[in-house]
Amino acid sequence: KTCSGRSESRFHLPAAASTLLPVALCILTLLPHTLLGKPAEEDNAGSSALLQRVKRGWVWNQFFVLEEYTGLEPLYIGKLHSDMDKGDGSIKYILTGEGAGTTFTIDDSTGDIHAIQRLDREVKAQYVLRAQARNRLTDRPLEPESEFIVKIQDINDNEPKFLDGPYQASVPEMSKIGTSVIQLTASDADDPTYGNSARVVYSILEGQPYFSVDAKTGVVRVSLADMDRETRENYTVVIQAKDMGGQLGGLAGTTTVNITLSDVNDNPPMFDQRLYQMSVPESVPVGSVVGRIWAKDRDTGVNAEMKYSIIDGDGRDTFDIITDPTNLFGIITVKRPLNFESKPSYTLKVEGANTHLDPAFRHRGPFKDVTIVHVSVEDVDEPPQFDLPSYYIELPEDAEIGTVVKTVSARDPDAANNTVRYSIERSSDPEKYFYIEITSGSLMTVRSLDREQIGWHNITVLAMEMNNPTQIASVSVAVKVLDVNDNPPSLTHYLEAYVCENAKAGQLIQTVTAVDPDEPMGGQHFYYSLAPEAANNPNFTLRDNQDNTAWILTRRGGWSQQDQTVFYLPIFISDGEQPVQTSTSTLTIRVCSCNQEGNVMSCNAEAYSLPASLSRGALIAILACIFVLLVMILLMLSLRTHRKKPYLCDEEENVHENIVRYDDEGGGEEDTEAFDIAAMWNPREAHHHLGKMRQDMLPEIESLSRYVPQVCVMGGGGDSNVHGYVLAKLLEADMDPCAPPYDSLQTYAYEGEGSIAESLSSLQSGTSNTDHEYDYLNDWGPRFKKLAEMYGVLETNIPPTW
Repeated sequence: KTCSGRSESRFHLPAAASTLLPVALCILTLLPHTLLGKPAEEDNAGSSALLQRVKRGWVWNQFFVLEEYTGLEPLYIGKLHSDMDKGDGSIKYILTGEGAGTTFTIDDSTGDIHAIQRLDREVKAQYVLRAQARNRLTDRPLEPESEFIVKIQDINDNEPKFLDGPYQASVPEMSKIGTSVIQLTASDADDPTYGNSARVVYSILEGQPYFSVDAKTGVVRVSLADMDRETRENYTVVIQAKDMGGQLGGLAGTTTVNITLSDVNDNPPMFDQRLYQMSVPESVPVGSVVGRIWAKDRDTGVNAEMKYSIIDGDGRDTFDIITDPTNLFGIITVKRPLNFESKPSYTLKVEGANTHLDPAFRHRGPFKDVTIVHVSVEDVDEPPQFDLPSYYIELPEDAEIGTVVKTVSARDPDAANNTVRYSIERSSDPEKYFYIEITSGSLMTVRSLDREQIGWHNITVLAMEMNNPTQIASVSVAVKVLDVNDNPPSLTHYLEAYVCENAKAGQLIQTVTAVDPDEPMGGQHFYYSLAPEAANNPNFTLRDNQDNTAWILTRRGGWSQQDQTVFYLPIFISDGEQPVQTSTSTLTIRVCSCNQEGNVMSCNAEAYSLPASLSRGALIAILACIFVLLVMILLMLSLRTHRKKPYLCDEEENVHENIVRYDDEGGGEEDTEAFDIAAMWNPREAHHHLGKMRQDMLPEIESLSRYVPQVCVMGGGGDSNVHGYVLAKLLEADMDPCAPPYDSLQTYAYEGEGSIAESLSSLQSGTSNTDHEYDYLNDWGPRFKKLAEMYGVLETNIPPTW
């Protein structure tokens, strides 16, 4: 087929392609072209050949190919042929550009073009390629490079898609038919300019009869009137989009739209009870919650918000009603204090109304409701009540002890009217300046008051019911101590001044001021003068400045430290309040040497110097030695005092046994060394024979025989010496007030549990005043024979064995 206006060309298509697209494809053939002039070989041989214009041998047009080819063989697109191609293989066809070599290939000998990859128009709609014919041997271009386009022909291979699904939408309840809910748009990737592949039609698959969809625009609308949110709130709608104009064979896609009916105020509120019963103790404070009520509304959000008010009843002045933070419930609170004795119950008429009304639904009203609330006041044993919430008292500081400051009064508000007793909380009056009469409540002073020490007394008075001490009330009593002029004025700051030796007569040396702890109503007024004894002082004079200050002036000159270094000037000060208080303060004036500017250089007549023989370091050393000596004396006295202390004082009353224990008994010769019996025969010389002692054991306590007075040891035989020694020890223990109140015992073999003698302790011996009988010692056997002999139980004619 020849394309007009262009050079002729030839384009060969396979038979299948020519039967499928007879109209859509423009078949271009590459017709033979006559080349003017000689062949290239002859041109090169003849140098005299004329250069002539070469007529183009081919013209490229667009190629069309269907997408999504699924055949096993490469897709044949077309054939390129040049008139210069004689069929001998001397021409080589070259293909470059987009997809050349990867998507498209060309047979360099025949010029056949094939697609070796699957083509998708939605990925790439066209490819721009360039072709050229070259001499296979010399690679010389036979034709200029030309450009052509391969366009991918669309087929319906993509279904419509809802890119943003699933969708959420809402529409007010009770909406009219046709109310728009949401508009959906489906996207089809196919070519909208070619056929009906991208022509989408919408339909509803699920959600009827409540909603419908516009087939062309995709707008979802309400199709059922008066849909009530309180009946059903959520709906699920399935929308389908189908291409090919909805015809059979078209591709379809679906999406889900979740539609919620939004609330409108179309339901009036209603109390669930027509009568509420509530109770509250009479002792609750103002603002306490009594209870809550609720006018239920089937609507939600702002459409269910309520406002409550008390519109009638005998308790409208005693109670109040507020709306809770959620604006749903009404909270009844106490507005005024309650008193069971005066009024035990109240009735309230409460109204609850919507705060947000919809004019479109006013015909469904009224949007309010009324209920009755009955409040019962419960009786409570209340603490006493003072007649005032607080007391304020002014009292002069010179009030006499016993002055009644104030009489407070409290009563039991209950019907029983119990007696009230008064007291002062001790923590509020720790110094105990005041006392309150327990029955009358009269508050009086018990100590002198001083405003300058404590200007205010904040006392807490307690009132307690006599029959129920747990019911206690308190009240604050503020006592302001009023000022009385009871303090004399005195000079402030320093009571010393100086005068320079070169001072002249009439020179100011000091400005004095006074201070008074009293605080008169009109302010302080001080009057200064020299004391009567210094009225004719020849050295100094005083000038009252009438502004609570005074000047000290010199009366003469010629001051000298050699004549006198210190002057004492008594100043008389009085205040202006009644009763007038006066005082006399002495001002010490020193004579000092000053420089020309009047600055003090020295106020001493002569410098103090230490003797040449005693340096400052030596004086410090002497003082240190004296201090060390005093410390040593005190330490010695302390040690002597501790040494004289008894081992045990009477007041300790620490009664116990002191058992002297030896680990062995009957050790033969060693046993005689462990305890020298000679000490008992001759106590006077016992302390001179301490050299011989047992080496393997020391007694736990020292023997007290050396301390026994010899006057107590009777003369006589050996038996009498021992007997006298024991009696002397007993007498010493009885007479010594600091002697240990326990026995010194020797442990002899068996004693205590398992012994026939049981316990020999004397701890329980003092429970009886009767004389002890020791006849039973004879029954204990030879082990206790010596003990029986000591207590005179054995016959005297039996010779002693020790």
